[in-house]
Amino acid sequence: MTSPIILSVRPGSGALQAALDRLPQDGTPAVIRLAPGVYREKAVLARSHTTLEGASAGSTRIVWGDGAREILEDGMKRGTFRTATLRTDGAHITLRRLTIENDASPREKAGQAIALYADGDHLLVEDCVLRSFQDTLFTAPLPPKEIEKNGFIGPKQHAPRVPQRHTYRRCRIEGDVDFIFGGAAAWFEDCDIVAVDGRGDRREPFAAFCTAASTPENQAYGYVFKGCRFLNGGCPPGSVYLGRPWREWAKTVLLDCELGDHIALAGFDDWGKTHAHGTVFFAEYGSRGPGAAGERASFVRTLHEREAAQITYENFMQSIPE
Repeated sequence: MTSPIILSVRPGSGALQAALDRLPQDGTPAVIRLAPGVYREKAVLARSHTTLEGASAGSTRIVWGDGAREILEDGMKRGTFRTATLRTDGAHITLRRLTIENDASPREKAGQAIALYADGDHLLVEDCVLRSFQDTLFTAPLPPKEIEKNGFIGPKQHAPRVPQRHTYRRCRIEGDVDFIFGGAAAWFEDCDIVAVDGRGDRREPFAAFCTAASTPENQAYGYVFKGCRFLNGGCPPGSVYLGRPWREWAKTVLLDCELGDHIALAGFDDWGKTHAHGTVFFAEYGSRGPGAAGERASFVRTLHEREAAQITYENFMQSIPE
């Protein structure tokens, strides 16, 4: 087995991206170890079999502040998919013990602001904090077609939509509107999913959405939350939905999760897509806490024990061919 390349990096102007650019593109496994500190930069990890790790999420932060509504020199808005603080683009990438943050705010001024643009099969994210407001975590691929012209403008706008599996363990993911979104099959285990209020002007009624899946048709899994905690980071009671469908085949399942009082009684929202009631798969098993006490929307399923038992990590990982 080839020994991995190991690089140690300290904070400095463009230090992380410079280290990534030094790695050979020959497939050799690599580990980049980030010393504690704030890495104020926008970075792309476009290399498979690479691990990026910090000392701890509390001490090692990658931060940038691009918002989708910013007007660029060509007169166009930046758009959602050019805002990411960190973008991965490769298979078998691991992120560990990091905070990845997009601090563009307030939300009504910045618009969408991705912290992590996660693209690549067999992505593993452990013991990380992902922090922003709208669109914190994008789990690629994009849907097949955009609804608005230039809605997908960005680095993967015309790339093939490749099925992929992501795993998130012991992470804290913060945001307000659609703050986990995209088409990947993504497994979240023992994570804190924290709804916050990113508005500067709080005079209007508040509503937030933890997920907005765009699961491709015929993909067995979308988002699975296993033993996670949906926590209230300062939102009014009953103001936050577990998810809504970015596209009509969205799948989001909660297994044995704890739900705070901020979760709306209906659980999920249909985004006005009544035609999708028969195509989405929004389901729960073993939910507990004040947010689990509501009468769910008619299109939300409560799984039987036998159905829930079939949703295992092994089955999840085997659901997409190698």
